[in-house]
Amino acid sequence: MTFSLSRGAAGGPPANGQLWCLPPGFLWGVSTSAFQVEGDDNPSQWTAWEAAGRIKSGDRRNLACDWWRNAECDFDLARDLGLNALRLSVDWARLEPDEGCWSGPAFARYRTMLQALHHRGMRPFVCLHHFCHPLWFERKGGFLAPGADRQFELLARKVVAELGDLCQDWVTFNEPNVYAALGYVLGEFPPGGKGELLNAIRVLSGMGRAHARAYRAIHELQPQAQVGWAHNYVVFEPVASGGKLDRLVASLAAELFNNSFLRVVEEGRLAFPFSLANGNLAQARGTCDFVGLNVYSRFHVAFDTRYASQLFGRIFVPPDVPQGDQGVDNPYGEAYPPALRSAVERASRLRKPIYILENGVPDARDQIRPWLLVNAVRELHALLSEGHDVRGYFHWTLVDNFEWSEGWSLRFGLYALDPKTQQRTARPSAGLYKAMVQQNGLTPDLLEHHGAPPSRG
Repeated sequence: MTFSLSRGAAGGPPANGQLWCLPPGFLWGVSTSAFQVEGDDNPSQWTAWEAAGRIKSGDRRNLACDWWRNAECDFDLARDLGLNALRLSVDWARLEPDEGCWSGPAFARYRTMLQALHHRGMRPFVCLHHFCHPLWFERKGGFLAPGADRQFELLARKVVAELGDLCQDWVTFNEPNVYAALGYVLGEFPPGGKGELLNAIRVLSGMGRAHARAYRAIHELQPQAQVGWAHNYVVFEPVASGGKLDRLVASLAAELFNNSFLRVVEEGRLAFPFSLANGNLAQARGTCDFVGLNVYSRFHVAFDTRYASQLFGRIFVPPDVPQGDQGVDNPYGEAYPPALRSAVERASRLRKPIYILENGVPDARDQIRPWLLVNAVRELHALLSEGHDVRGYFHWTLVDNFEWSEGWSLRFGLYALDPKTQQRTARPSAGLYKAMVQQNGLTPDLLEHHGAPPSRG
């Protein structure tokens, strides 16, 4: 079943003052993650990573956005934008700080958060693993360890048993491909492996088995549940002047990064030759009720013998393309709204509803975010008009948060945050997003003011 569009047309601008309307019941939301917003120390591998001085910016999380004490103040901001959905994650390290020892107070706090969302008219999507897990689990080898899938199933069962009356939309993992790449190939996430491509493939496979176990456990406890995962999708563009080798390394990057976990769920396997290292994944085939997509960037790729650990692909961002703020060491990526089309067209092969669970840009001065928001919705309208079953758009993020190893250096929020005072200040994009939510689409005025790419300089 797909949504139908009420007015407007794909392609050119709406005529005679028409709206480009999205379907009735379309979900407008924001996405967040526990480690980035809750604050305070907890016994997780990310807390240990921060304590070891591995945050590239040198920042400390401290209170983060102070959600553990006062998430409700940001829920009020989300409500005032007119949002009808919000994605958050639970912190496994809070819930099970020691193996087999569950925290009643932590579950109670998550209950109050979910109740607060319902009271404000927002549908919660709950993610079980957003890059963060207990230190005891990491010390056992994380998702490389034998029995990791069973351990994750226990988490899923406990969370659904405790919170299932308040949530029916579950995201098992956030971006398994990013977790594997940054943790085992690029060394930017714990455990900090570099060039460990074989381990990255094994981690993806371990997470695939864990996802499959969690999927079946959740449905056993809550038959009406909707279960999926959040998949990061990047456009890898071979350099324009390149040849066959540039196209080859770009396609290899896309296969390993974009298609890997999609194939696990779609086909119960990885592509050859990656399948030689992954073990049996047949149990993962078909284990989703929806596909969540996290879509941000396009990267350019050139064949380069100096990058053997990246399958000889040099991945870069040209200086003259639309992009947000720089990371500590590297550009974040080219802001590229058409990436939504590439991602949705690929995910549609699974024949499941699709939610855009993350889309945004780091932009402290709010120079490029309005353009991105308007053109993201324009892309979604076109895709819906072509029959793609896209049911929601969740912007990343509501309030500036602690951006993993980049610390406070990347600002994704519709609201700016001063981490010291906890003061929130609405950026112009907050008002723009509110206008689109209220109209359930775009107007000619919004397109006229924000549709063209911003000038650089």
